[in-house]
Amino acid sequence: MAANVAAAPPQQFLTVFVIVRKDLIKTLNWPLGAVIGNACHATAAVLHKFRADERVQAYLSDLEGMRKVVLETKNEASLDKVEGMLAEHGVKYHKWIEQPEGIAAAIATAPCYRDEVGVTDIILAVNYQPDVMVEAMTKVEEEYGVKVHFSIEPEPLGTGLALLSPESRALTRATNMHQRPPTRRAAGPLALARDILLKNNDVFFVLNADVICEFPFAALLAFHNSHGGEGTLMTTRVEDPSKFGVVLSKPGSTQIQRFVEKPVEFVGDQINAGIYVFTVDILKRIENRPMSIEKDVFPNMARDGQLHSIPLQGFWADVGQPKDFLKGTGLYLASLQANPQASLQLAPRAAGIVGNVLIHETAVIGADCKIGPDVTIGPGVKVGKGVRLSKCVLMKSAVVKDNAWVNNTIVGWYSSVGRWVCSVLTTAPPHGAANTQARLDNTTVLGEDVHVADEVYVNGGSVLPHKSVGTNIVEPQIVM
Repeated sequence: MAANVAAAPPQQFLTVFVIVRKDLIKTLNWPLGAVIGNACHATAAVLHKFRADERVQAYLSDLEGMRKVVLETKNEASLDKVEGMLAEHGVKYHKWIEQPEGIAAAIATAPCYRDEVGVTDIILAVNYQPDVMVEAMTKVEEEYGVKVHFSIEPEPLGTGLALLSPESRALTRATNMHQRPPTRRAAGPLALARDILLKNNDVFFVLNADVICEFPFAALLAFHNSHGGEGTLMTTRVEDPSKFGVVLSKPGSTQIQRFVEKPVEFVGDQINAGIYVFTVDILKRIENRPMSIEKDVFPNMARDGQLHSIPLQGFWADVGQPKDFLKGTGLYLASLQANPQASLQLAPRAAGIVGNVLIHETAVIGADCKIGPDVTIGPGVKVGKGVRLSKCVLMKSAVVKDNAWVNNTIVGWYSSVGRWVCSVLTTAPPHGAANTQARLDNTTVLGEDVHVADEVYVNGGSVLPHKSVGTNIVEPQIVM
């Protein structure tokens, strides 16, 4: 019997943000306990002050799930600047004044959603088939109440950046394509962003599109406003920094000192997470030539003392390659499971469900299937009887027929996987295949509208769109 598993609303986290003055310890020589006490006073005060607010009541109703982010700001002047920013954006807060000294020590916000920062416009840098994104982005506009602009590069002009402006009001329809002549050069789509951002002289976010994390925009914005520099980048810790560019800050400071590309000897383990916020002053640093924001702009900002960093909390992954995409999917599902509210999005643990599994409400699952761990099943997907799925992603309207076995695989939109002879693969693998019992395995990727015939084994194949696979692929290869 087929089964549908409904998806819960998108993940949301109510969070209290506490901003504390750094100079209380460094300059005024307050004990650490006194600073912590003032942060606690500010938090208690804001929760009492807005105790009738629905979000405060919801926050207090989950004592074990309370989330808070503690940030530091340089001094009283920078704390006042944060206060002005909160007031300007209508954020509820309380500034704690320590008595009898009358010293403004900390600010705490009322609970708010971590991703709630007032973004109204999104600019996507696109240089390949932008028309296929229009329909999807129209749905994003409707769901999130934003406007999506496209910055189309006839040829790559440097780092591709998606720019989100919290205050930009220069709106265009999502189908508007901003085509620039090939002779106009800039770092990614900053030429288009310049026209939009300068109208409001405000800050904007920049994201690398191939990273995945919880994206703590509110914390990032609050920290950026607290230090007053041109830019802030988020860093993340990695086990092997020799494969990345390491970010080094000045001792005892958040100010970035320099970058070390793929160090041979250990110098640090914090790398660029690909998540930034900038003031419009950065646009003055963009020259009329192909540029990399990371290589051509950031070192100069660090030299001028205008670039700060803040560590990213929680999971992070670069998902630009299929193997990493599957790993990142598993990390994302684990993050949902770790949060009591967000875990409602996952399929209930029951017979046939193993580990973390996300199933769209419109997907249809056949009887006697075993699904998981780390499986995502998209809208309109049909899974036949006796299917085994693990560590895979099935995209919109994909079909997996009876008794198929899919592991470490991405199945693209409208693609199909044929039947296998039996529900439990105890027979010998196909001729020439390694000692395995999987139908699709070893980071196999099926592009859009790819059809794998019955009884066909694919080992690490990358199949381009609109192809049919009728014979075994026993060695990793690209099928064009």
